[in-house]
Amino acid sequence: MIQIGNAPCSWGVEFADDPRNPSWRRVLSDCAAAGYKGIELGPIGFMPEDPALLADGLAESGLTIIGGVVFRPFHDAAKWDEVWDASLRTCKSLVSHGAKHLVLIDSISPRRAPTAGRADEAEQMDAAEWTAFADRFSKIAQLGTDHGLTVGIHAHAAGFIDFEPELERLLSEIDDSLLKICFDTGHHSYAGYDPVAFMRRHIGRISYMHFKDIDPVVKARAVANRTGFYDACGQGIFCNLGKGDVDFPAVRQILLDAGFDGWCTVEQDCDPAGTTSPVDDARANRDYLSSIGF
Repeated sequence: MIQIGNAPCSWGVEFADDPRNPSWRRVLSDCAAAGYKGIELGPIGFMPEDPALLADGLAESGLTIIGGVVFRPFHDAAKWDEVWDASLRTCKSLVSHGAKHLVLIDSISPRRAPTAGRADEAEQMDAAEWTAFADRFSKIAQLGTDHGLTVGIHAHAAGFIDFEPELERLLSEIDDSLLKICFDTGHHSYAGYDPVAFMRRHIGRISYMHFKDIDPVVKARAVANRTGFYDACGQGIFCNLGKGDVDFPAVRQILLDAGFDGWCTVEQDCDPAGTTSPVDDARANRDYLSSIGF
């Protein structure tokens, strides 16, 4: 059974300490009002780490915690303590609420930010740097697995796991018993690749989905102008589902044919100070998914 959730990033929550963030209770109530039954944890520290306090909020909204994301600089050896702390705290929070999915994302690097969507120009790590980078993912994947979680790698614009060859290289180097794929349709398109083709090749390793659509006109302009990721979000690069270049009926069919059983989470990254209504977008996205059989 495929279940549809949403995530705090659809309300502009990218960093726990951003003063522009809405309250966590508002995000929960909005998510429930828009027709969802599950939500991601968001960046650790946004929702309460006190299990009883968050459990009360979840009960009030009728929501389940699906999983959580560690969006940290895996590419920076000097930030390892930060990566480990965020990962451990996220694991503990997820376990306390019976969640299943731990998602790992290499955060935006200044070395890669100018070449988001430009695979042929992107700076690459040298052999030693890559080996250490991959080892950090392996250690956190083991941490998540030891906590009973299913761990997925998530490609992200402007990080060092952005383009399809990098994602596939990491997958080839870490055993699939430790590391699955959290597949994000929008980031794959942003990187310049076909998300449906990738899903067909790797559906057996995809444990979790992020549903994101992308406006091809805004994408082309952002890539051409080397627009920063968050500026592109503010310009509406991630549009409502069904309005962009991702073929969601094909995505649905691949999942059905594979007998996919679990959560697919809507993510529509936006500017927390933007003019759009996150709850209206969340409702429109749920309605669109229902219209195509989700």
